[in-house]
Amino acid sequence: MKSQKMNEEGQEGRRSATERMRAERQREHTAQKRGRQLKVGGVVVALLALGAGIGALVAQQRSGGGAADDAKPIAVGKRDAPATLTVYEDFRCPACAQFERQFSGTIRGLEKRGKLRAEYHLVTIIDDNLGGRGSHRAANAAACARDEGRFRQYHDVLYRNQPPERSDAFSSAKLLTKLAGKVDGLYGARFRGCVEGATHEAWVKKTAAQFKKSGHQSTPTVLLDGEDIYGGGEPLTPASLKKKVEAAAE
Repeated sequence: MKSQKMNEEGQEGRRSATERMRAERQREHTAQKRGRQLKVGGVVVALLALGAGIGALVAQQRSGGGAADDAKPIAVGKRDAPATLTVYEDFRCPACAQFERQFSGTIRGLEKRGKLRAEYHLVTIIDDNLGGRGSHRAANAAACARDEGRFRQYHDVLYRNQPPERSDAFSSAKLLTKLAGKVDGLYGARFRGCVEGATHEAWVKKTAAQFKKSGHQSTPTVLLDGEDIYGGGEPLTPASLKKKVEAAAE
Protein backbone atom coordinates (compact mmCIF):
# COMPACT_ATOMS: atom_id res chain seq x y z
CA MET A 1 0.00 0.00 0.00
CA LYS A 2 2.84 2.31 0.90
CA SER A 3 4.58 1.49 -2.41
CA GLN A 4 1.39 2.22 -4.30
CA LYS A 5 1.02 5.55 -2.55
CA MET A 6 4.60 6.52 -3.38
CA ASN A 7 4.04 5.54 -6.98
CA GLU A 8 0.93 7.72 -7.18
CA GLU A 9 2.80 10.64 -5.60
CA GLY A 10 5.61 10.19 -8.11
CA GLN A 11 3.16 10.24 -10.99
CA GLU A 12 1.51 13.35 -9.57
CA GLY A 13 4.89 15.06 -9.28
CA ARG A 14 5.76 14.17 -12.85
CA ARG A 15 2.41 15.54 -14.02
CA SER A 16 3.01 18.76 -12.09
CA ALA A 17 6.49 19.10 -13.57
CA THR A 18 5.11 18.47 -17.05
CA GLU A 19 2.38 21.06 -16.55
CA ARG A 20 4.91 23.56 -15.25
CA MET A 21 7.12 22.97 -18.33
CA ARG A 22 4.09 23.30 -20.60
CA ALA A 23 3.06 26.53 -18.89
CA GLU A 24 6.60 27.87 -19.13
CA ARG A 25 6.76 27.07 -22.86
CA GLN A 26 3.39 28.78 -23.32
CA ARG A 27 4.67 31.91 -21.55
CA GLU A 28 7.81 31.92 -23.71
CA HIS A 29 5.72 31.51 -26.86
CA THR A 30 3.42 34.36 -25.80
CA ALA A 31 6.39 36.60 -25.01
CA GLN A 32 8.03 35.82 -28.36
CA LYS A 33 4.77 36.50 -30.18
CA ARG A 34 4.34 39.80 -28.35
CA GLY A 35 7.92 40.70 -29.20
CA ARG A 36 7.32 39.99 -32.88
CA GLN A 37 4.15 42.08 -32.77
CA LEU A 38 6.02 44.96 -31.15
CA LYS A 39 8.77 44.71 -33.74
CA VAL A 40 6.26 44.65 -36.59
CA GLY A 41 4.40 47.57 -35.02
CA GLY A 42 7.67 49.45 -34.68
CA VAL A 43 8.51 48.79 -38.33
CA VAL A 44 5.04 49.99 -39.39
CA VAL A 45 5.41 53.16 -37.32
CA ALA A 46 8.88 53.74 -38.70
CA LEU A 47 7.65 53.22 -42.26
CA LEU A 48 4.73 55.56 -41.69
CA ALA A 49 7.07 58.19 -40.28
CA LEU A 50 9.48 57.73 -43.17
CA GLY A 51 6.61 57.96 -45.64
CA ALA A 52 5.36 61.12 -44.01
CA GLY A 53 8.85 62.61 -44.16
CA ILE A 54 9.28 61.73 -47.82
CA GLY A 55 5.80 63.09 -48.59
CA ALA A 56 6.63 66.35 -46.85
CA LEU A 57 9.90 66.61 -48.75
CA VAL A 58 8.20 65.99 -52.09
CA ALA A 59 5.48 68.52 -51.23
CA GLN A 60 8.11 71.07 -50.27
CA GLN A 61 10.04 70.54 -53.50
CA ARG A 62 6.88 70.88 -55.57
CA SER A 63 5.87 74.04 -53.80
CA GLY A 64 9.27 75.65 -54.06
CA GLY A 65 10.03 75.45 -50.39
CA GLY A 66 6.66 76.84 -49.34
CA ALA A 67 6.56 79.75 -51.76
CA ALA A 68 3.00 79.13 -52.79
CA ASP A 69 1.77 79.06 -49.19
CA ASP A 70 3.82 81.83 -47.59
CA ALA A 71 3.40 84.68 -50.11
CA LYS A 72 7.10 84.53 -50.91
CA PRO A 73 8.08 86.06 -54.25
CA ILE A 74 8.97 84.03 -57.31
CA ALA A 75 12.71 84.36 -57.82
CA VAL A 76 14.80 84.27 -61.00
CA GLY A 77 18.59 84.23 -60.91
CA LYS A 78 21.30 82.85 -58.66
CA ARG A 79 20.60 82.79 -54.95
CA ASP A 80 24.04 84.25 -54.16
CA ALA A 81 23.83 87.11 -56.68
CA PRO A 82 25.28 90.30 -55.14
CA ALA A 83 22.19 92.41 -55.96
CA THR A 84 18.46 91.77 -55.60
CA LEU A 85 15.79 93.44 -57.69
CA THR A 86 12.35 93.35 -56.06
CA VAL A 87 9.49 93.89 -58.51
CA TYR A 88 5.80 94.30 -57.65
CA GLU A 89 3.77 93.71 -60.81
CA ASP A 90 0.25 93.08 -62.05
CA PHE A 91 -0.17 91.28 -65.37
CA ARG A 92 -3.09 93.57 -66.28
CA CYS A 93 -1.04 96.71 -65.57
CA PRO A 94 -0.01 98.63 -68.75
CA ALA A 95 2.79 100.44 -66.89
CA CYS A 96 4.19 97.06 -65.85
CA ALA A 97 4.23 95.93 -69.48
CA GLN A 98 6.01 99.15 -70.41
CA PHE A 99 8.62 98.53 -67.70
CA GLU A 100 9.18 94.99 -68.97
CA ARG A 101 9.54 96.09 -72.58
CA GLN A 102 12.19 98.61 -71.56
CA PHE A 103 14.14 96.65 -68.97
CA SER A 104 13.60 92.90 -69.37
CA GLY A 105 16.58 92.45 -71.72
CA THR A 106 18.93 94.18 -69.27
CA ILE A 107 17.52 92.27 -66.30
CA ARG A 108 17.84 88.91 -68.04
CA GLY A 109 21.41 89.67 -69.08
CA LEU A 110 22.40 90.57 -65.52
CA GLU A 111 20.71 87.43 -64.22
CA LYS A 112 22.61 85.21 -66.66
CA ARG A 113 25.90 86.80 -65.60
CA GLY A 114 25.12 86.00 -61.98
CA LYS A 115 25.02 89.65 -60.92
CA LEU A 116 21.31 90.02 -60.25
CA ARG A 117 18.50 88.03 -58.67
CA ALA A 118 14.99 89.26 -59.45
CA GLU A 119 12.13 88.56 -57.05
CA TYR A 120 8.62 89.01 -58.40
CA HIS A 121 5.62 89.79 -56.21
CA LEU A 122 2.54 89.25 -58.38
CA VAL A 123 -0.32 91.48 -57.23
CA THR A 124 -3.93 92.19 -58.19
CA ILE A 125 -4.28 95.95 -58.08
CA ILE A 126 -6.17 96.18 -61.40
CA ASP A 127 -8.75 93.57 -60.35
CA ASP A 128 -9.20 95.49 -57.12
CA ASN A 129 -9.68 98.83 -58.90
CA LEU A 130 -11.55 97.85 -62.06
CA GLY A 131 -13.12 94.51 -61.17
CA GLY A 132 -12.58 91.20 -62.89
CA ARG A 133 -10.31 88.23 -62.24
CA GLY A 134 -7.56 88.59 -64.83
CA SER A 135 -4.88 89.72 -62.38
CA HIS A 136 -5.62 86.81 -60.05
CA ARG A 137 -5.76 84.17 -62.75
CA ALA A 138 -2.69 85.36 -64.64
CA ALA A 139 -0.71 85.39 -61.37
CA ASN A 140 -1.91 81.87 -60.63
CA ALA A 141 -0.91 80.75 -64.12
CA ALA A 142 2.55 82.30 -63.68
CA ALA A 143 2.95 80.34 -60.44
CA CYS A 144 1.91 77.20 -62.35
CA ALA A 145 4.67 77.99 -64.88
CA ARG A 146 7.07 78.34 -61.95
CA ASP A 147 6.17 74.78 -60.95
CA GLU A 148 7.29 73.66 -64.40
CA GLY A 149 10.53 75.67 -64.30
CA ARG A 150 9.23 78.08 -66.95
CA PHE A 151 8.24 81.16 -64.96
CA ARG A 152 10.55 83.68 -66.62
CA GLN A 153 9.59 82.63 -70.15
CA TYR A 154 5.85 82.58 -69.40
CA HIS A 155 6.07 85.88 -67.49
CA ASP A 156 7.56 87.53 -70.57
CA VAL A 157 4.98 85.95 -72.88
CA LEU A 158 2.11 87.30 -70.75
CA TYR A 159 3.47 90.83 -70.97
CA ARG A 160 4.13 90.59 -74.70
CA ASN A 161 0.52 89.48 -75.16
CA GLN A 162 -1.11 91.75 -72.58
CA PRO A 163 -4.73 92.59 -73.52
CA PRO A 164 -6.24 96.05 -73.04
CA GLU A 165 -6.46 96.90 -69.36
CA ARG A 166 -10.27 96.95 -69.16
CA SER A 167 -10.93 93.80 -71.19
CA ASP A 168 -10.06 91.36 -68.36
CA ALA A 169 -9.11 88.79 -71.01
CA PHE A 170 -6.61 87.13 -68.68
CA SER A 171 -9.55 85.82 -66.64
CA SER A 172 -9.90 83.16 -69.36
CA ALA A 173 -8.11 79.89 -68.53
CA LYS A 174 -8.36 79.04 -72.23
CA LEU A 175 -6.30 82.10 -73.18
CA LEU A 176 -3.75 81.54 -70.42
CA THR A 177 -3.18 77.93 -71.45
CA LYS A 178 -3.08 78.88 -75.12
CA LEU A 179 -0.29 81.38 -74.42
CA ALA A 180 1.65 78.57 -72.72
CA GLY A 181 2.05 77.10 -76.19
CA LYS A 182 4.53 79.91 -76.88
CA VAL A 183 6.87 78.54 -74.19
CA ASP A 184 8.85 75.38 -74.95
CA GLY A 185 8.08 72.56 -72.56
CA LEU A 186 5.26 74.30 -70.70
CA TYR A 187 1.99 73.36 -72.38
CA GLY A 188 0.85 70.07 -70.89
CA ALA A 189 -1.83 68.39 -68.81
CA ARG A 190 -0.24 69.27 -65.47
CA PHE A 191 0.07 72.96 -66.32
CA ARG A 192 -3.47 73.10 -67.72
CA GLY A 193 -4.83 71.42 -64.60
CA CYS A 194 -2.99 73.91 -62.39
CA VAL A 195 -4.40 76.87 -64.34
CA GLU A 196 -7.95 75.57 -64.64
CA GLY A 197 -8.04 74.46 -61.00
CA ALA A 198 -6.56 77.73 -59.67
CA THR A 199 -4.04 75.71 -57.67
CA HIS A 200 -2.17 78.76 -56.36
CA GLU A 201 -5.18 80.98 -55.65
CA ALA A 202 -4.39 81.04 -51.92
CA TRP A 203 -0.85 82.24 -52.64
CA VAL A 204 -2.16 84.93 -55.01
CA LYS A 205 -4.48 86.24 -52.30
CA LYS A 206 -1.66 86.29 -49.75
CA THR A 207 0.82 88.08 -52.00
CA ALA A 208 -1.88 90.65 -52.90
CA ALA A 209 -2.59 91.22 -49.20
CA GLN A 210 1.13 91.55 -48.51
CA PHE A 211 1.39 94.27 -51.16
CA LYS A 212 -1.43 96.24 -49.52
CA LYS A 213 0.44 96.10 -46.20
CA SER A 214 3.78 97.07 -47.76
CA GLY A 215 2.97 100.76 -48.08
CA HIS A 216 3.60 100.75 -51.84
CA GLN A 217 0.87 102.44 -53.81
CA SER A 218 1.31 101.48 -57.45
CA THR A 219 2.69 98.98 -59.93
CA PRO A 220 5.31 98.52 -61.01
CA THR A 221 7.23 99.17 -57.81
CA VAL A 222 10.90 98.35 -58.35
CA LEU A 223 13.47 98.16 -55.56
CA LEU A 224 17.18 97.45 -55.84
CA ASP A 225 18.47 96.03 -52.58
CA GLY A 226 15.51 97.64 -50.84
CA GLU A 227 15.87 101.10 -52.46
CA ASP A 228 13.08 102.38 -54.71
CA ILE A 229 14.74 103.11 -58.06
CA TYR A 230 11.80 103.48 -60.45
CA GLY A 231 9.41 106.37 -60.82
CA GLY A 232 11.34 108.70 -58.54
CA GLY A 233 13.31 111.85 -59.27
CA GLU A 234 15.99 110.60 -61.66
CA PRO A 235 14.53 108.49 -64.49
CA LEU A 236 15.80 104.93 -64.56
CA THR A 237 17.26 103.64 -67.83
CA PRO A 238 18.63 100.25 -68.79
CA ALA A 239 22.13 101.74 -68.70
CA SER A 240 21.67 103.26 -65.24
CA LEU A 241 20.14 100.03 -63.92
CA LYS A 242 23.14 98.09 -65.20
CA LYS A 243 25.48 100.60 -63.59
CA LYS A 244 23.72 100.36 -60.24
CA VAL A 245 23.79 96.56 -60.27
CA GLU A 246 27.45 96.38 -61.24
CA ALA A 247 28.31 98.88 -58.50
CA ALA A 248 26.57 96.61 -55.98
CA ALA A 249 28.63 93.68 -57.25
CA GLU A 250 31.95 95.42 -56.61
